[in-house]
This record gives sequence, structure tokens and C-alpha cells, in this order.
Amino acid sequence: MSKQRSSSQATPDDAGSAAQEGHVGQRLRQLRTERGMSIRALAEASGLSVNTLSLIENGKISPSVSTLHRAAAALGVIITAFFEVPAPRQNVVCLRSVHRNEVPFDHGTLEDLAVGFAGRRLRPSLVTLEPHNGSGAEPIVHTGFEFVYCLEGCITYRVDGQVYRLAPGDSLIFESHLPHCWQNEEDTPARMLLVLTPTDDLDRPVHRHFTAGDTAEQQNSP
Repeated sequence: MSKQRSSSQATPDDAGSAAQEGHVGQRLRQLRTERGMSIRALAEASGLSVNTLSLIENGKISPSVSTLHRAAAALGVIITAFFEVPAPRQNVVCLRSVHRNEVPFDHGTLEDLAVGFAGRRLRPSLVTLEPHNGSGAEPIVHTGFEFVYCLEGCITYRVDGQVYRLAPGDSLIFESHLPHCWQNEEDTPARMLLVLTPTDDLDRPVHRHFTAGDTAEQQNSP
């Protein structure tokens, strides 16, 4: 019969997981207090219980992706905000691959390539999209420009009524005020470099792209 591991026998993976849970909880509390929200107000806005939010903030439980999305939507941020490590903004940032933080969203993963960069009007990200999923049923509109470069698989973009299917090596750039959406219509994951350049400091194009994903089947349904 296997024996339960005692706390003194914890592995480095256990410690790393606990540290991440604690950081997510600290960021949740920080984002909540920055917005002047009580934990009860956040519970009402997110549909999560006060007890659940308290346990997350105190690093007692590891929240699911779904739970983090609900909290993020209520706070008006994207899920990656919970994993950001506060650091001074710099004019030059060299981000090594081993230091990139891969954060899940509803239908894939997102890696912020501009962590710590002072110029927040440039938002480059690596996006991995699961099969038959995309940005959502509603077209996205925001300020600035959008550039996408397909790295793996196939990405289908719809921009102002036109369809663009991008294979590896293909790119697309357009004015972001044009209604657009994107999806992976294939049976295998797809990967792309996505660069957003909002011209309004109050605009949140990353939030628009990664908080309301629906399946491609839903997008194509009548």
C-alpha cells in the first residue's frame, strides 16, 4: 500500500506549485484592491463564492482556468494578469525563452512577449490555439493595427467579411477597427505570432481577443 507523503518529503514540483498558487492569490488581491472592490463585491460580479475567493487569495487552493476567467472578467483584465510578476518597466527587454510564462485561456495558451516593456502600445504574443476553437462568435473591433504570422497549423481570419486562411509562413496585417475574428478550423493545434498595437491607452485589445472564445462550430452555426 502506498503511503501518503509527509510535508517533509515535499518535492521541488510541490514547492513550485505552491509558490505559483500564492502568487496568483496575491495578484488577485492586488487587482481587486486596485479597483476598490471588496471581496464580496468581486464575488457578486464574478459569480464565485466569497469563501472560494478568500482561499485563492490566501494561496490555499489552486483555481481552475474557468474560475480565473470569471474573476478576470469581473476585474476587467485578461487571465495573464494573474501570472504577471511585477517588475520595473524598461525601454529594452530581452526575454529568454526559458523565462516566458505560458498562460492558459479557454481554448489554448498565451505567452506575453512584452513583459516588463515600457511601451505598452506594442503587444506581441505567442498564441497556441486548440483545434476547432477561436476568438469567439462576436467580431472584434479595437484601435490600432493587428499583425499575425502563422507558425504552425492553419489559422483562419475573417476581416471585414473577407476570409484569409494562413498556412505556416503566411502573414496578415490590417487596421483593427475593421470587424475581425480568428479560429483554428483544423483537427490539430495551431500556433501564431500575434502583434497588437492599440492607439488608445484605455483600449484593451488583448482582453477582447482572449476572454470570450467560443468553438468554431458555434461560430459557424446559424
